[in-house]
Amino acid sequence: MDIAVPRRSNRLPGISMAGFRLRVPAPVDITMVAHPAVTLLIELGEGDGIVCDTSDRRERGSVVIGLMPGELRAGGGVGECLQIRLEPDVAAAALGASPELSGTMAPLADVWGRDAERVEDRLRAAASWDERFTIAADVLGRRLDARSPVDPEVAHAWRRTLTSRGLVRVDSLAGEVGWSRKRLWSRFGSQLGTSPKRLARLVRFDHAAHLLAAGHAAAGVATESGYVDQSHLHREVKAFTGLTPSAVAVAPWLAIDDIAWPASLPTRNPATAGNRIPNLC
Repeated sequence: MDIAVPRRSNRLPGISMAGFRLRVPAPVDITMVAHPAVTLLIELGEGDGIVCDTSDRRERGSVVIGLMPGELRAGGGVGECLQIRLEPDVAAAALGASPELSGTMAPLADVWGRDAERVEDRLRAAASWDERFTIAADVLGRRLDARSPVDPEVAHAWRRTLTSRGLVRVDSLAGEVGWSRKRLWSRFGSQLGTSPKRLARLVRFDHAAHLLAAGHAAAGVATESGYVDQSHLHREVKAFTGLTPSAVAVAPWLAIDDIAWPASLPTRNPATAGNRIPNLC
């Protein structure tokens, strides 16, 4: 797999992008799990294209994937794909609606209408990944400029949840923005499609999963990530992935993250520093 990442000039707050090129002779399956972002998978290859499966839905081609509560499999053969991760507050504006962001998957055309096909055509015609990232950043930037953002209180609460790695309490968030707990809960639901507690669990799990993949021991990960004990970590990892912490530590879906999404990842344990896929782009 070849991986491309955008130059700093093509980066927007709350949005990260990576380009992937599969160079295999036969279709492959890639397992993905819950992540605290809404994901756009834009199919840029020829032939049958990407097929995405959840427990109750299958879609072919470009899709929008919500805050995933469980496992998703993406399959395909030789081809290219642009993956865009939108933080929840950014997604609510960029997608042009107040979507239910938890556990959904829908064709990009259902969300963006005719714009989806035009964007796909422009991206396919681009001569390089740099040009593709520039096009995607321009499209998303214009959509964000044209739509109302979420309430600043909701945006602040999300940002605090992210920077605290899911450890800030909901009562504290409500106090920081001058709202009641009930009002904060309601606004999260109407604007982000999920609850502050659910988002905090997801952020905390994501940090723990990457610590495990970086080679840190489960007991230490449980302590650093704010779980009551190692059994608590085990239950949360099992709930989000269906796997044990030891299985998550070597899961293929985390093996490329230090190349594709390096900005928010924890420091890798030196003992496992060589276990990475080279960036071939």
